[in-house]
Amino acid sequence: MTGQNRKLRSADWFGRTDKTGFIHRSWMKIQGVPDHEFDGRPVIGICNTWSELTPCNSHFRELADMVKHGVYEAGGFPLEFPVTSLGEPMMRPTTMLFRNLASMDVEETIRANPLDGVVLLAGCDKTTPSTVMGAISVDLPTIVVSGGPMLNGKFQGRDIGSGTDVWRFSEDLRAGRMSCEEFSLAEAAMSRSHGHCMTMGTASTMACMVEALGLTLPGGAAIPAADSRRRNFAHLAGNRIVDMVREELKISQILTREAFENAIVVNAAVGGSTNLLIHLLALAGRAGVPLELDDFDRLGSHQPLLLNLMPSGKYLMEDFYYAGGLPVIIRELGDRLHQDAVTVNGHSIGENSTDAVCYGNDVIATLQSPLQKEAGIAVLRGNLCVDGALIKPSAATPELMQHRGRAVVFEDIEDYNARIDSPDLEVDESSVLVLKRVGPKGYPGMAEVGNMGLPAKLLEKGVADMVRISDGRMSGTAFGTVVLHVSPESAIGGNLALVQEGDEIELDVKGRTLNLDVSVQELSRRRAAWQPDPPHTERGYVSLYLEHVQQAHLGADFDFLVGKSGSAVTRDAH
Repeated sequence: MTGQNRKLRSADWFGRTDKTGFIHRSWMKIQGVPDHEFDGRPVIGICNTWSELTPCNSHFRELADMVKHGVYEAGGFPLEFPVTSLGEPMMRPTTMLFRNLASMDVEETIRANPLDGVVLLAGCDKTTPSTVMGAISVDLPTIVVSGGPMLNGKFQGRDIGSGTDVWRFSEDLRAGRMSCEEFSLAEAAMSRSHGHCMTMGTASTMACMVEALGLTLPGGAAIPAADSRRRNFAHLAGNRIVDMVREELKISQILTREAFENAIVVNAAVGGSTNLLIHLLALAGRAGVPLELDDFDRLGSHQPLLLNLMPSGKYLMEDFYYAGGLPVIIRELGDRLHQDAVTVNGHSIGENSTDAVCYGNDVIATLQSPLQKEAGIAVLRGNLCVDGALIKPSAATPELMQHRGRAVVFEDIEDYNARIDSPDLEVDESSVLVLKRVGPKGYPGMAEVGNMGLPAKLLEKGVADMVRISDGRMSGTAFGTVVLHVSPESAIGGNLALVQEGDEIELDVKGRTLNLDVSVQELSRRRAAWQPDPPHTERGYVSLYLEHVQQAHLGADFDFLVGKSGSAVTRDAH
């Protein structure tokens, strides 16, 4: 018990000579921990989202071991702990329903235990925002180690991308262009290594987000999960977190307004997922950084698309890494970013990318010759979305960006599933598909069903895209002219709830508007007749969620979790 350091939070557990200190040290020794681990060295928590129910994170036990090696090497004491893991491919009705629950698990586990710093192991879509949200609310030195993308899928002599090609294959199967045998063979060909989706889906977007925010070591976003350099990256993160504790470099010092602005610009440049908005808004709410939906349009929508990656392009994350990774994008963006924003390694984001070299201009374009002059995510306003809605122009059909059509309305996901392939469905390629009750409260959880599959009879005619509108989300791997995150949602009486079959809807992405061509008087009449649905349940976590979840334009966090409580725990357990 020598070398006590009261600057370390863990000293209040392990550095005491009373009964409480005895209890804390004695029970830790069950695991074979020697006395010298309690001599005042930094205690590092390794927050692990490993689970066999989260296939994207199935290699995290190995990554955790590499982090431990790094922590020990730097003179720290690593302690691994599990938290709620959210498996995107497995959980129903949607992992988004449980993002806030996982964040509470992370927050309370960190605060309640003798930790001086934290390494977050995250990969699958919601594991990154949930762990970071929880860590922000405690505000210890924190570093993120993402799990990395899968290797490129290989099928019939070409590269295929997780998610993006699933949507294509499923449409081809429904249209009779692909056999059931081919569909089955593609399953194994797509997911052939550890890691998360290798397209610029939400998982890859989140990995780029934490690097752009400065929460991870430079270059980490794109390293494939199967590459030995991913394990090396984890080891180095273990080294660095010990120094961060000694330097007292907390997560709040990194997550400034400038860091959030950088993440918005980088997301536009890489063609990132629309899901970034809802997660970044939630992170900002925890950090106490002012951030609004319109900031994403103002800062990001006119940025160039520099990364040729599915679903907006043709390459995959493995190719991105070989071409130089995110530091090349950051260097190329130059003064469009706050290059002096601090990162977890103590250097600025600009310093970290100074020597970045591009090894593939087919994959990473230049500002002088971008893939698109303006990409990013457009924020729409109008009587259908008073508090905003989103569309991702880089993944949409240019000809549909200004469109007027007749609404084909599905009252909920069950209505959609029952009627979308009916030969009696009154729909043509000019129609606008409208899906209600899939927002935060309506689904519940705001599921990724906004990229509705097209009607079978139109697929058979070769129709590849239509305007689709909902208060839900879509996978970052998806594509199409899809309007998402309509707020207020239909379940709480937003005007989306009042849309009826045959109404005319006008979308004007350039003008940033989405309007229902119905008079104010008629909307008032419909509103007077509208009745909310009964709650999905009156017990358990879902009841808590329904009572406290905020709307999409606020990040869909719980109202009582906005902000932080810090790391102090004022009472002993014994």
